[in-house]
Amino acid sequence: MYADPYFPNGLVDRARGILIRLCEQIEAQRPADLDGLYVLTHEATEEFNALTLVFEQHGSAIETVARNCIAADFAFIAKAYGYQAETEAMIENSDW
Repeated sequence: MYADPYFPNGLVDRARGILIRLCEQIEAQRPADLDGLYVLTHEATEEFNALTLVFEQHGSAIETVARNCIAADFAFIAKAYGYQAETEAMIENSDW
């Protein structure tokens, strides 16, 4: 998303911060199962939902390209921590 001027870098930084906090929460809480992981990913997804309005205020949006990028990041994070999670289940509460 940084490579595309459609997405303001400051907002991409905020999105990156959401993903970093998700990693920190996984490390701190060590969810025992997918249900526990999904609680954390849904919280992060709610943060992205709130960020959607800010993107729109800056003439941008979390649209197909951004959605796919964010979903891939969620999948990468889950796999990195040893979870075989369904990507769509992790972001099922998204409104983007």
